[in-house]
Amino acid sequence: MNEELLERKVCAAICQGDGLKAREIAGLLKLDRNTVNHILYASPLLKELCWQDRDYRWHGIIRQERPHSGLFEFSGYYSRVDEFLDLTEDEWLDRLLEGCQRIGRSVSDARGLLHSFRDCREQMTRLFTDLLDMIGDPCLSWEIAFEFRLKRARRVRIYADVLVITEDKVFSLEFKMKDAVDAEDVSQAAKYCPYLEIVFGPKYEVLPALVLTGARELFDFASIGGSGFILPVCSGDMLFNVFDEYLGFLNGV
Repeated sequence: MNEELLERKVCAAICQGDGLKAREIAGLLKLDRNTVNHILYASPLLKELCWQDRDYRWHGIIRQERPHSGLFEFSGYYSRVDEFLDLTEDEWLDRLLEGCQRIGRSVSDARGLLHSFRDCREQMTRLFTDLLDMIGDPCLSWEIAFEFRLKRARRVRIYADVLVITEDKVFSLEFKMKDAVDAEDVSQAAKYCPYLEIVFGPKYEVLPALVLTGARELFDFASIGGSGFILPVCSGDMLFNVFDEYLGFLNGV
C-alpha cells in the first residue's frame, strides 16, 4: 500500500472517530502500529488536519461528514448554499476578506484580486440559479467553500478556489478569467484531487473542473497532461453541465 493511500486511510479513521490512539487506528485499519506512527508523525498534511490531546488520542479538525465542521478553519468563506445565496455581494465579500486574513491568505488587490473574487461569486450565483430551476431546493443544503487553503505549515499543499460539497461528491472548481484552455490551468485544476481525497475521506468522490469566466457557451473535456485522464472545462454560463455530468439530473430532459 503506497504512502498516499495510507495517509488517506489514517486520516479518515481519525476524522470519523471520536479520539483514537495510534494502536486503535492500527487495529481498525489492520496495520502495523509502527506504520501508523510513521504516517501520523511524518505526514505534513496530517499534521495540519489532525491534532493529539494530552491522552495521546488523535482528533480530526475537519469532520468527514455533513456538515463538515472544521472546514471553516481552512476557508476564506464556508457555509451552506442557501446561506451563501442570502448574502449580498458586499456582505459576502466582507466575510470572505475577513476569512482570508484569518487563514493567512493575502488580500492585496494589486493584481485585481477583488475583481476576481466578485467574478467568481457571480458565476456561482448563476450556477445555483440554474440548479434551482433544474433540481429545486435539494442543492440549497449543499456546502460551499471559497479559497480553501492549507497553510498552517511551511509546505502549502492546496489552493482550491471553490469547493461545492453534495451528499457524496466534492466539486473542486478552478476559476480563470480566460476564454481559452491552457494545459497548465488544466493541470492546476487536477493536482489538488489527491489531497482533497485525504481531507474528505473515502465516502466522497472528488471531481475537478476548470471554469473559464471569459468564455461563453463552452463545455468540453481536456486531457490532464499525458496521464490519459480528462476533466471538464466550461464557461461560467455552462457550469451546470459539470454537475449534470456527474449527478445526471438532465437525463431524459
